[in-house]
Amino acid sequence: MNTLQRSLALGLAAAAIQALMLIAFAWPAARVAPRDLPIAITGPQAAAVAKQLTDREPGGFDIRTVADESTARDAIEHRDVYGAILTGGQPRVLIASAASPIVAQQLSAFAQQLDGAQAAPVQDVVAADVHDPRGSGFGAMVLPLVMSGLAGGVLLTLLVPSLRARALGLAVFAIAGGLLSMSIVQGWLDLLPGAYLAMASISGLVSLAVAGTVVGLAAVLGPAGIGLGALTMLLVGNPFSGATSAPELLPKPWGEIGQLLPPGAAATLLRSTAFFGDAPIAGPLTVLLCWAAAGLALLGVGIARTRRTVPALAPELVPAA
Repeated sequence: MNTLQRSLALGLAAAAIQALMLIAFAWPAARVAPRDLPIAITGPQAAAVAKQLTDREPGGFDIRTVADESTARDAIEHRDVYGAILTGGQPRVLIASAASPIVAQQLSAFAQQLDGAQAAPVQDVVAADVHDPRGSGFGAMVLPLVMSGLAGGVLLTLLVPSLRARALGLAVFAIAGGLLSMSIVQGWLDLLPGAYLAMASISGLVSLAVAGTVVGLAAVLGPAGIGLGALTMLLVGNPFSGATSAPELLPKPWGEIGQLLPPGAAATLLRSTAFFGDAPIAGPLTVLLCWAAAGLALLGVGIARTRRTVPALAPELVPAA
C-alpha cells in the first residue's frame, strides 16, 4: 500500500470511527424514555393510576402493586423500584432522586397530571446529595474514572516492558487511584456520602477492572488489545452505563448490556453504596470483580507465554565453541 492509498484508508477509517462515536454517544441520549421502568403503586385507585401510566407510556413502566406505603418505601430503599404512587384520598408520589434525577423529574411531572383537583404532593424518599441535587456531578464523575483507567492501562503497556512489573503497576494504580479519587470526590467536591474507605475501594476496583482489561488484552493480542479495550469501555460501556439517567431509560437491550461492563456496574455500585444502605450490591460488584479477574488472567497468560519463549531462544544466544 503506497502513501496515497494509506492516507485514503486512514481518512475513511477516521470518518467511520467518528460516525460510530456519534451513534454511541448521541443515540442513547436522544432516545431516553421509560422502558419497563419499575415503579410501585398502592391504594384503592391503583388500577386506575396504572391504566393512566400505561396509556401515557405503553410498555414504559413495570408496574408493581404493593400492599401499603411502608412496603412501597422499602422497595424504593432497596432499589427494587424507582418511585411509588400512593392512592386513596389525595394521591401522593414518592421519588428517589439519588437513584436517578431524570426518573424523579418524570415521576414528579406525572404527579401534576394525576386526576384530582390539585397536583399530587411529591416526597423525595432517598434524596441526591445536597451538593449535587441534579446528579450532574455524579454523571460527570464516571467518565473520568473510565478514562483514567484506560490511560493507566495504556501507559503501563507502552512504558513498562516487563509483564510482571505491569501487574505491580496495576496494583499501585488501583490502590492510589481509589484513595486519591475519593478524597477529591468526597473531601473536596462533596459529591457522594458514604464511608470513605468503602467508596475508595469501589473506585480502586473500577480502576483495576478498566486498566487490567487493557493491560491483559495487550499482553495477549499486542497493540490491538489496547484498541479493543478502549473501544469496549468508551464506545459501549460509557454511553450505555446509565450514569446520567438510568439503565431502564436506554434503548433495549443496551441498558442491560451496559450493566455488564465496568462503567455501568461502577455507576450502579457507587449509587447503591453511597445512598441505599439496604440495596443489594452483589450484581455490580460481581461484574467488576469478573472484569478485573479476567484482565489479570490475560496478563498471566502473557507472562506464561513469555516464560515459554525465553528458554526456546536461549540456545541461540550461546556462542559456538
